[in-house]
Amino acid sequence: MSKSKKLKRRIILIAVLAAIVFLYYYIELPAINIHSGGFWGFMILIAILLVAVLRVLPLIKRSQEDGISPDFRGDKPLRVGIIIVGALILIFIIGSILSSPIVNAGKYQKLLTVQEGDFASDIEEVDIKTIPLLDKDSATLLGNRKMGSMADMVSQFEVADDYSQINYQDAPVRVSPLTYASPIKWLTNQSSGIPAYMKIDMATQDTELVKLDKPIRYSKGEHFNRNIYRHLRFKYPTYIFDNLFFEIDDEGTPWYICSVKKFTIGLFGGQTIGRVVLCNAQTGECQDLAVEDVPQWVDKVYSAELLTQFYDYYGTLKHGWLNSVLGQKDCLTTTDGYNYLAIDDDVWVYTGVTSVTGDQSIVGFVLMNQRTKETKFYSVTGAVENSAMGSAEGQVQNLGYRATFPLLLNISDQPTYFLALKDDSGLVKKYALVNVQKYQIVAIGDTVSECQENYAKLLATNDIGTEVKESQSARGIIEKMVQVVVEGNTHFYIMLEGDENLYDVNVAENLDVLRFDVGDRITIEYTEGVDSCIVSEIK
Repeated sequence: MSKSKKLKRRIILIAVLAAIVFLYYYIELPAINIHSGGFWGFMILIAILLVAVLRVLPLIKRSQEDGISPDFRGDKPLRVGIIIVGALILIFIIGSILSSPIVNAGKYQKLLTVQEGDFASDIEEVDIKTIPLLDKDSATLLGNRKMGSMADMVSQFEVADDYSQINYQDAPVRVSPLTYASPIKWLTNQSSGIPAYMKIDMATQDTELVKLDKPIRYSKGEHFNRNIYRHLRFKYPTYIFDNLFFEIDDEGTPWYICSVKKFTIGLFGGQTIGRVVLCNAQTGECQDLAVEDVPQWVDKVYSAELLTQFYDYYGTLKHGWLNSVLGQKDCLTTTDGYNYLAIDDDVWVYTGVTSVTGDQSIVGFVLMNQRTKETKFYSVTGAVENSAMGSAEGQVQNLGYRATFPLLLNISDQPTYFLALKDDSGLVKKYALVNVQKYQIVAIGDTVSECQENYAKLLATNDIGTEVKESQSARGIIEKMVQVVVEGNTHFYIMLEGDENLYDVNVAENLDVLRFDVGDRITIEYTEGVDSCIVSEIK
């Protein structure tokens, strides 16, 4: 074969190799960073392809032309190439071992700083109107139901699976962008972008499809350069991104909160968050910030999974890695789930802390700030969340309802699990409050307010917390009477002449209220509530 043909063939092989490498990079998007496992895989792939294209294939072709077997062992450049590939693999393996908790237990244990907290002072007593009633599954049901009613969009878009829990204007909400219903729908709609996102108030269950003046053009549902991961990779080729969270700012503008991994132990160990990139989902404009400079409206910098992993390192590696596996002295770990708590416009991850022996009790619980990583431990003995779920389900076992993972609340200065009880279709039917320390104390109610009243009575019966408020009476002429529906139940709110109190009458419990109207003189028995007086009898 002439030299010109050999050169041409080699150029074609190199072009094919370059195309393969580019395609791999474009699809997998590895960070050009020695701390990224994907980067080492990328480098090993390139080295193998170079050896194959530049040495193995030419040797095979030459041997076929000469009619002899290829001499792989005698080819010095091939040996050098194999040594380079082996060296890269060896560096990756050694780097992984030297970065692990096995040899760095002390460093891993210090990734998290834990403070002692006081439950009663740190966590304000709950206002039942702000309790997040929905978990992600229930929010998904409401979002899909709302989307199904939007005739102009439902055939082209669906709700993405994000449903990030954030604080928006002092209210707990879940937000999720729309996404294209299929690749064909993407093809026909990508030029105009995604027109809206879903917002669900977790306390009131109000579901709103927020239509935008400017569409979302950068999202996980895009397939080429406007794909949010690809957009970030080309803009920040060396950054190793962690989870991407969809959030909205105080003006309702959609953003992606993109945490950047930082490795502090060896090549691949001690992962934490070093920087945060805020990407405007409408324009693609980015802000690259240090963690301490992240604005207050951002709620999710550290994922719940990363924070619980931090605490597991903190709790199990106090006496070294070997003790965490064998003796397990003083080893503590987080329980099997977590939930979220809103405090001072931040979202905190809640999870119980138990011994590694797997008993059914907690020694306390931790709250971890998703924006700052601040962590507080509260020493409380009681039941693990699964036991509380079982206690709540036992109260309605004839109905077959299943409990959601608990939310931790402060009720009468008592750590209390709040759970929703759902039927087989995923709809919330009842609510439960379970005392953390005495999980046999379980209150059930059709509404949150009813559940709280029942719980207060149980606390008083067991000499825990505040006593049940004494019943009082009032008499007067009805000045105003308004009918409303609260959590599916009909209530009348009544005001009497010369009386500033607002009286709440649950029709299901006081049918006699239907006999009265404005101008009638009545006598009512009531107990004082937060915003209104709860009527127990009317005559």
